[in-house]
Amino acid sequence: MKLRIGVDTGGTFTDVCLYEEESGRIGVTKLSSTPDDPSRSILKGIVNILDQEHGEASDISHLAHGTTVGTNTLIQHAGAHTGLITTAGFRDLLELGRQRRPDLYDLQVDKPVPLVPRDLRLEVQERMNYEGHIECPLDPETVGRAARTLKAQGVKSVAICFLYSYLNSLHEQLAQEILRKEMPGVYISTSHEVLPEFREYERLSTVVINAYLGPVMAEYIRKLELQLDRLGIRTGAYITQSNGGIISLQTARYNSVKTVLSGPSAGVVGATYVGSLAGFSNLITFDMGGTSTDVSLVENGQVKITGEMEVQGYPIRVPTLEVKTVGAGGGSVAWIDRGGHLRVGPHSTGAIPGPACYGLGNEEPTVTDANVLLQTLNPEYLLGGRMRIDAKAAASAIQRTAKRLDMNVMDVAQGILSLVTSNMARAIRVVSVRKGYDPRDFTLVAFGGAGPLHAARLARELNIPRVLVPEVPGILCALGLLVTDIRSDYTMTRMMTANGTAIIEAKSIFKELETRANQWLNREGVPEKDRIYHYSVDMRYRGQNYELRVPLDPRELTGEDITGLVRKFHLLHEQNYGYFAEEEPTQLVTFCLEALGRVPKAALKSYPKDGPDSRHALIGIRQVFLKEIGGFRECPVYQRDALQNGNIIAGPAIVEQMDSTTLILTGQEAVVDEYRNIIIYVFGQKA
Repeated sequence: MKLRIGVDTGGTFTDVCLYEEESGRIGVTKLSSTPDDPSRSILKGIVNILDQEHGEASDISHLAHGTTVGTNTLIQHAGAHTGLITTAGFRDLLELGRQRRPDLYDLQVDKPVPLVPRDLRLEVQERMNYEGHIECPLDPETVGRAARTLKAQGVKSVAICFLYSYLNSLHEQLAQEILRKEMPGVYISTSHEVLPEFREYERLSTVVINAYLGPVMAEYIRKLELQLDRLGIRTGAYITQSNGGIISLQTARYNSVKTVLSGPSAGVVGATYVGSLAGFSNLITFDMGGTSTDVSLVENGQVKITGEMEVQGYPIRVPTLEVKTVGAGGGSVAWIDRGGHLRVGPHSTGAIPGPACYGLGNEEPTVTDANVLLQTLNPEYLLGGRMRIDAKAAASAIQRTAKRLDMNVMDVAQGILSLVTSNMARAIRVVSVRKGYDPRDFTLVAFGGAGPLHAARLARELNIPRVLVPEVPGILCALGLLVTDIRSDYTMTRMMTANGTAIIEAKSIFKELETRANQWLNREGVPEKDRIYHYSVDMRYRGQNYELRVPLDPRELTGEDITGLVRKFHLLHEQNYGYFAEEEPTQLVTFCLEALGRVPKAALKSYPKDGPDSRHALIGIRQVFLKEIGGFRECPVYQRDALQNGNIIAGPAIVEQMDSTTLILTGQEAVVDEYRNIIIYVFGQKA
């Protein structure tokens, strides 16, 4: 028996998905996360799923996981004691940045605290010019002095970032050799390896973050590998990246910055896979967990990739799925601001103590407590009976808030849900409307433990016609880890005018990127037949300071005509900004190669047609408070596992399963498809 396992560790729950290759059987489990040591919940989850599905550790042929270690380390400022060595005159660039205030009109706003304090940012004599030629040779003595100073200060990690090193990395390589001799055992990160692109501040910020996270991630990986070995798992484990692909743990040790959005990206991959099977290629993914909500847009089956992101004010330039995250989850706390208004989030109770209804000591009202009080969530238990619910504690928490607001307790509970829905709707507008997309042209894929519970309301507010709820929505991020490929991205900045003369140089650049990609794929053990390359280039009009990433077909570089690529840029520019300037000269700026190594994937099986009658899945009737009628109404409750292909459910209704709960509103209709997805037609008709 061969087993493939995906594990997603979130802020509140750890999700585990098992796929048995021969039979196509899928098993899932869910348990509380262990924020103090995420590897503990990973190992416990693997043990639980093996016991549940009668497997052995030796049966595991593939193990991939998503983690929040990088994200949490950065947010909590819990990284390594880090130093920086940079070109003379540029140590303050880390604080100066682009001299942009986070809030233009707030004179009191605090900028992010530099991850490397000024006394640990040391300068050395060296200088490359803008063409990559040496103007001032590297002075080894200044590098040695800097290394000894940092060593005396007890730093555990050092970032090296020299001006124009993306054009000529010689000085960074020499400095790295000196540091290795002077500071054995210290984690060293160089900008030409992490990000060989222009824009010195973003490159500096990215390499500093990689150095800051590196030792923490390396220690986490060391402990995880040790425990996996003790468990008897002999296959190499993978970790998901911000770009949606996976890399080996060994690669992640030295590219920690690529894992900052590890968790959310797996969900987007899983949603895209499930959506394509169901026949929907234009998707808005909606992942609502215990701590936050992540939304993304998929067009024609292709996820959206951006070249940079920002976490807690720190810019990071790595290929990343375009995911918008807001502090809106089941554990998001409802509170009253100084103006006496009800607010929800972004603060969350997390896994411990969790919402008040968990009975672990929290007394603040949360989104989950509101759902328990309104009885859209089971007021007695969750996780198929494994987690008892204290409905009285939920009611008490919301009652205290209602008393302060001098409002009815049920109105406050409904207000909490309305506010969290509004917060999530704003996030979806950011990835759709602001990018030139109409939500009415998309299907909302709802997953995460809380996504299906709120999707119907959210879709109605945004006029999205359909909601797709996967068969295992609460575990979709873990499932996504079983349908993604090994992936790494390679970039190189070389500015040139987009005309026929650029073709020869562009070919040479891509050839060099392919060489680097092949070396990495060789180390990952990927056969040549399973290697796939996708090409793109960042383009802009001359004089602009921002680029758009344009997909490139290598055949567009076979002749002397590059007008097709330029035309694609014009269309993309118009979509993003509402206009294009055909008469303006266009520049090629950064060349990008996405290298994929195909791996065997979990394949969801289809089920035979059953019929429209869903009464066999009915397990009870529950009084549920519905906003549209302003009171309680009897709602049928269905067991998700019993629903079959073709079954139809008319709203209002509730569908319960171990990992999530789905709410179908009045006037809506849900149909179960051949993959046992629930398709909710938001306005009551198939469209």
